[in-house]
Amino acid sequence: MANQTIGPGSRRAMRFVLLVGILSFFADFTYEGARSILGPFLAGAGASATIIGIVVGLGELLGYGLRVVSGTMADATRRFWPITIFGYIVQMGAVPALALTHSWQAAACLIVLERVGKAIRNPPRDVMLSSAAQRIGRYGWAFGIHEACDQFGAMLGPLVVAAVLATRGDYRLAFAVLAVPAVINLCFLTVARLVFPRPQDMEQRTPGAAAAGSFPALYWVYLCGAGLVAAGFADYPLIAYHWVKQHTLTTEWIPVFYAVAMAVSGGASLVLGRFFDRFGFKVLIGLTGVSLFFAPLVFLGGHFGLAILGAALWGMGMGVHESIIPAAVAPMVAQSQRGSAFGTFTAVYGVCWFAGSAFIGWIYDQSVIGAVAFCVITQATAIPVFVWVGWRREKG
Repeated sequence: MANQTIGPGSRRAMRFVLLVGILSFFADFTYEGARSILGPFLAGAGASATIIGIVVGLGELLGYGLRVVSGTMADATRRFWPITIFGYIVQMGAVPALALTHSWQAAACLIVLERVGKAIRNPPRDVMLSSAAQRIGRYGWAFGIHEACDQFGAMLGPLVVAAVLATRGDYRLAFAVLAVPAVINLCFLTVARLVFPRPQDMEQRTPGAAAAGSFPALYWVYLCGAGLVAAGFADYPLIAYHWVKQHTLTTEWIPVFYAVAMAVSGGASLVLGRFFDRFGFKVLIGLTGVSLFFAPLVFLGGHFGLAILGAALWGMGMGVHESIIPAAVAPMVAQSQRGSAFGTFTAVYGVCWFAGSAFIGWIYDQSVIGAVAFCVITQATAIPVFVWVGWRREKG
């Protein structure tokens, strides 16, 4: 990693990181608040576990797969802000619109649209964030700060939704309330665009920077390991579906547990981002080994205490997905290719997530133990891949 630089440029870069964190706080407040109740909401509308797995998986497929288009467009046009702004508008509009739906088919369309909006805005935003991170000199720290803000919003959103359900018991009212943080997000987005018109210019060119060209082999091997992690990571709506079906939790506890998971994810991101800057892939390897135990805890635990522990480990896994994994991608490629690199990486990642989500949902309908075995084995297989990538990075 680059050495930390102290000066006006790095202070301005840190202010941009914090402002992007505020954007993510209100974005996650909005869409994670909604996602915390999608499982029971879709089930109440008549969807089965297989349908929930397919809808959520399709959303992730498009939400990740379309990033290769967004990232390539960002690299080609260098118009990072317009693409980012359009994506945020699509995403923030889709969530409150769920209040107007009356069938699982209509809700499914908006769930997928929300993921598409995220697909559009993430690669150009991550390029701008990585430029600020390079200026600061710590990729893990910058992405960790961003993820902490991200998950703090993801914690509060479900709590607000839980309060609405506890007092009114109305899913559609809960979705409507989420229009407030969505509007605030768009207001801060306007401020960020005006104050930081070209964040990508913050990055300093260094003699050892990666040259433009094809992505290095290390990038592709790392992508294989990340894809295995994605394939074996069950999404929260299916977990929530299981808890309600097995009477492990009542409906109002579902968003509360999601908030716990997001709190763990955000808090861990700050600490683990710094650890990643210092110790590299050893941190990612250890986290992968620990977080894979979420599956037996959430699906086989059967009571409140084990369920909340499983939710915490699931949240830690989400923190790894959203902060450390992309932080490791940034220094592997040249800045001129970073949008394409993030987009390609997350496109393959999303295909793996979709295939894994749909398959886990199908296995779950046949055998809960089979679903757990698939989650654990698939993620464990990624560990030797990360070991090799870490060794190669230290060697070269």
